Amino acid sequence: MRIGFFDSGIGGITVLHQALKLLPNEDYLFYADTKNVPYGEKTKEEVKQYIFQAVQFIAEQQVKAIVIACNTATSVAIEELRERYDFPILGIEPAVKPAVQKWEIHRKKVLVLATNLTLKEEKFTNLVKRLDHRDIVDSLALPGLVTFAEQHEFKDELVKSYLQQELSRFDLCQYGTVVLGCTHFPYFTNVIKELFPQGTDFISGSIGTANNLKRILECDQLLESGSGHIAFYNSGIRVEDTATLERYGQLLRMLDEL
Repeated sequence: MRIGFFDSGIGGITVLHQALKLLPNEDYLFYADTKNVPYGEKTKEEVKQYIFQAVQFIAEQQVKAIVIACNTATSVAIEELRERYDFPILGIEPAVKPAVQKWEIHRKKVLVLATNLTLKEEKFTNLVKRLDHRDIVDSLALPGLVTFAEQHEFKDELVKSYLQQELSRFDLCQYGTVVLGCTHFPYFTNVIKELFPQGTDFISGSIGTANNLKRILECDQLLESGSGHIAFYNSGIRVEDTATLERYGQLLRMLDEL
């Protein structure tokens, strides 16, 4: 029985990468909805339709758990998905809690970077209301980073120029912690770091999600001894061509170096 991972595109590989570190002997299925990416700029109704279709496909592939490795998909559909299926379904959300806790160290504000749809959803609004008692959390939508990631443009000057323009209205010295609230964003960690003062912390929800996955599988006695094999699917089509598989492999190796 494999563990299913779902994302609108290649962002979820950043979460899969953390799971591979913790659970290297499991087998995985990674589904990227490349036909419909990006999700962050679409309507909630459209995104829900894509998610339900994808998760139903994954559920039919003999999986024991599914990780919704997409902040946008988690924010709009996680509760309904859990009602539909009787196996564990895990989501991911912007790591606001650990970021706010770092205020005690930095005495500086928190900046959450995510997609428009994630930031507009009630789930995110309620998360911030529950945790931000000092009014220290700001947010910024960076949909362009999703596009750059899907085009495999990670270090291009266009990326840096885009970030500089979008961040220009913020006093970056005010922030002690930056939350990478979209699973596509960790690919750009090094580029983003260049724009913030030295000592700024950068966190995402990937590690917490991977830890939660391991805990749930252990509690449910679902850990298995597999080969660490990953089957990749693009919008329901099994990826078998060498070039695409190599691109996925390059992404995992790239994350090893960050």
